[in-house]
Amino acid sequence: MRNRLYSILTACCAAGYVWLFYNIWKPPLNGQEPAVGVCLIRQVTSVPCPSCGSTQSVIHLLHGEYVDALYWNPLGMVILSGLVILPLWILFDLVSGKQTLVKFYRDAEKLLRKPWVAIPLVVFVLANWVWNIVKGL
Repeated sequence: MRNRLYSILTACCAAGYVWLFYNIWKPPLNGQEPAVGVCLIRQVTSVPCPSCGSTQSVIHLLHGEYVDALYWNPLGMVILSGLVILPLWILFDLVSGKQTLVKFYRDAEKLLRKPWVAIPLVVFVLANWVWNIVKGL
């Protein structure tokens, strides 16, 4: 469990950093959207998904533009937190020989199964999805 979880999280963080750095340093498109986007839901349905705009949100957070980050997508705060915390947590566990991240993952999984936690989170994601559609992402 430990090795698989740490491998998946490390790969996700690495992919996140690559995607973030690419979007920070890519050449400008002169105000045009790219011909092909990465969101499969948006490409197929022309409707943004709940996570659309999260890359722009993270970039705005890195520039200290918190209101703009919230406008683009509040999930950007969760994503940036994960990109910062997870690599450090994995490194801590590997160096110390502990499994604190695995324990946290198991405890979080149990907590998320409780309706009083899961329902508000689902409502938040749905509200975020509606917000993305209304603002025309």
